[in-house]
Amino acid sequence: RKALQPASKAKRFCKAHAKVLKMVIQGLLGVAYLCYFIAACLLNIQRALALVIMTAVVVFFTCWSLLKKHCGAKVLLLLSPVWKCFQKSWPWLKWLVWVALLGGLITWLVLDTSRNREQLISLSGFCFLVLFLFACSKHHGAVSWRAVFWGLGLQFLFGLFVLRTSPGVQAFQWLGDQIQYFLSYTTAGSSFVFGNTLIEEVFAFQTLPIVVFFSCVMSILYYLGVMQWLIVKISWLLQISMGTTPTETLSVAGNIFVGQTEAPLLIRPYLADMTRSEIHAVMTGGFSTIAGSVMGAYISFGIDASLLIAASVMAAPCALAMSKLVYPEVEESKFKGKASIHLSSGEEQNILEAASNGAAASVGLVANIAANLIAFLAVLEFINAALLWLGEMVDIEGLSFQVICSYVLMPVAFLMGADWADSPLVAELLGIKIFLNEFVAYQQLATYKKNRLSGLEEWDGSRKQWISERAESITTFALCGFANLSSIGIMLGGLASMVPQRKGDLASVVLRALLTGICVSMLNACLAGLLHVPTELGDCVNFLSTANFSSTSYTMYMCCKQLFASSVLENGTLSFTGPWAGVGDSVLCLTQCCGHYNHTSCAG
Repeated sequence: RKALQPASKAKRFCKAHAKVLKMVIQGLLGVAYLCYFIAACLLNIQRALALVIMTAVVVFFTCWSLLKKHCGAKVLLLLSPVWKCFQKSWPWLKWLVWVALLGGLITWLVLDTSRNREQLISLSGFCFLVLFLFACSKHHGAVSWRAVFWGLGLQFLFGLFVLRTSPGVQAFQWLGDQIQYFLSYTTAGSSFVFGNTLIEEVFAFQTLPIVVFFSCVMSILYYLGVMQWLIVKISWLLQISMGTTPTETLSVAGNIFVGQTEAPLLIRPYLADMTRSEIHAVMTGGFSTIAGSVMGAYISFGIDASLLIAASVMAAPCALAMSKLVYPEVEESKFKGKASIHLSSGEEQNILEAASNGAAASVGLVANIAANLIAFLAVLEFINAALLWLGEMVDIEGLSFQVICSYVLMPVAFLMGADWADSPLVAELLGIKIFLNEFVAYQQLATYKKNRLSGLEEWDGSRKQWISERAESITTFALCGFANLSSIGIMLGGLASMVPQRKGDLASVVLRALLTGICVSMLNACLAGLLHVPTELGDCVNFLSTANFSSTSYTMYMCCKQLFASSVLENGTLSFTGPWAGVGDSVLCLTQCCGHYNHTSCAG
């Protein structure tokens, strides 16, 4: 007992001075980080740029929270006269704002589309889809146009930032690169378990471990409260701008990061009391986005990480807007007017348990992905064999599921902005995504992208081997969502297990939510087509003059196409026009290009 007296005294001291000790420890950690931060910046500011940005974001939100906590009431009291004046002026001021925004948008569209008429097709496709969804609306007269226009406006502004502005393009390209680099750490675990040979040659051991790693990391972030904080901030922005209720907004915001059955868990205690319109919004959010875990798998295929991230974020406001267009609120929501709702954290006791639970939870997802791929690819092969046999009975050669989709969905692909030549392949991928799943579709898109980047010829006889960069971007956005027929069962099963008493309501709105989710992904694709900026080819003369023709690339193929177009063969004499006129290495470069690609100029 005497031996334990010092320990009990220390324990009592720590309890009595817990707040002071906490502040001292936090102060010491803060000073240590400040020293580390200064040292990193002094040694190499360029290398420490990411650290500077992350520190600035954390400092900003920390200061904002402290200011809101200690001075929020005083600031609100100080600004109350201004707010009252603003409320009085808002009835006529809002019309002025709307006219200014509409005028600015029309002016921008006229100036921007005058340089590239292809963008007008994407714009018309966007308008057509919105009108189509309005025609499918459950209650046309009850549509909240504030939610619709704000949602589409936020989607457009975010797309404009990501796809058109230099800071947006660079930021998301950097973020995509960091995610790819981060996901490469999966190799350390999977190579130890399966060996290097299997992870290099077998798809299941190459891609599926990424889902395990990503799920583990997401579980840790949930335990630390990072994901809840991020979801609350995004949902706050959507809620105050669109006027939606906190429950549906939180679920849709959560879908940016987690799957269609995980996001509703954030609002599980409130599902039983939600209106049918709110349930429709929850379902639409699930169908319109993809989970972070499977996003990692798509990135490993070679799909552009920055476009996948942008598509998932842009889908959130659009899903909420289109949900309120298709199924407007006609009931009295119990959550209307609530500033926020409580988000529960995980039940894990420590970070190690959170990591372990996240990895264990992914096993079912990995098994589900593998089983679905085996089943769907086998079913697709069987359907194609059956269609081929049926087609041969009436002298129709090469009939398949993909061919049928390419004809049926070709107008939709063209309206999204794909070239007419690329539309059949884009339509095939859309059909696979809707009737099978997006995993299979992204695999095929990755094959087309690999063919393009490796410099294969665009056409192999009558078969197109790849689609253009613009069509790739449009398709990446169009496929980014869980809206397929097999997801109906997953959605109903997941939500019905949480609120079994609402099974009837869930079943009554799920098909509308699926249709809305499909159209949200297509609206995203139309916006990608509208905002797409073609990549400049560069100086082909300099490129081909210094190129090593031992292997091919997309740039080499395009430059060789330019060289073929510039070559003129008249009376047995070969000459060159355009940028190749008067270039000494023109004949040598043409010979090298002819070694890889076929053209009429090569015959001479």
